[in-house]
Amino acid sequence: MSWASEGSELAPDVAPPWLKPLVDNAKDIKHAYRRRVSPEVLAMVTAANTKASITGQRRDAAVLVLFSGPAEAAPGSGLAEADLLVTVRASTLRHHAGQAAFPGGAADPGDDGPVHTALREANEETGLDVGRLQPLATLERMFIPPSGFHVVPVLAYSPDPGPVAVVDESETAVVARVPVRAFVNPENRIMVYRKENTRRSAGPAFLLNEMLVWGFTGQVVSAMLDVAGWAQPWNTDDIRELEDAMALVGHDTGGQARSDLGIDTDYGRAQP
Repeated sequence: MSWASEGSELAPDVAPPWLKPLVDNAKDIKHAYRRRVSPEVLAMVTAANTKASITGQRRDAAVLVLFSGPAEAAPGSGLAEADLLVTVRASTLRHHAGQAAFPGGAADPGDDGPVHTALREANEETGLDVGRLQPLATLERMFIPPSGFHVVPVLAYSPDPGPVAVVDESETAVVARVPVRAFVNPENRIMVYRKENTRRSAGPAFLLNEMLVWGFTGQVVSAMLDVAGWAQPWNTDDIRELEDAMALVGHDTGGQARSDLGIDTDYGRAQP
């Protein structure tokens, strides 16, 4: 499925001051994303993209990158109260099972561009009232093997998105509004690689209370922190194999590391 158009309305000026640095530099996110991808992984992705193009197996998809937080906070201060909507995919799915992800999915024939796809999928997965948010910008398409999707991240903002929850347990295991400060905290950042690959292929990941955010989603979050100027220096030499990193999810790893969210609730479950 390919979109006939991408004509859905975007309103970047609606972004609050603390989110402006990200919106203003949205065009740089794909470059920052690719900078964190190892040469061998980038070569693999390029080859898979070329093969999918030749065989006609590429499919359009979109994900919703929804930030929530105060509307009037000054740049920098708003991050203390901001959050990012993240899901964890059901362990039974064919592709990316058990992986943290932005809500989203494949385009349907009736979708009018990536914004429509992202909003429809987010509503279906999380029950999100899409009337309470404003799309701000669309990022450049990014190819994801092995699913063969060309994914457009749709950056959006809401001062209060309302309740979200798991709608279909066969597709989604967790829905969470994760504090942005949890991603910014350098103690929550590691590098992760798959067992079948080498340490050289490791990419940025975030080891949080109830989820490991890695892969495509981890790369996008890392790129957003970089281009918005939110990233803090972190230990890129802390490299873990994926299974070892996943084994740490939900466990105390010592001190404030991995759990310094500044909140008492179990954010890894659906938030009211």
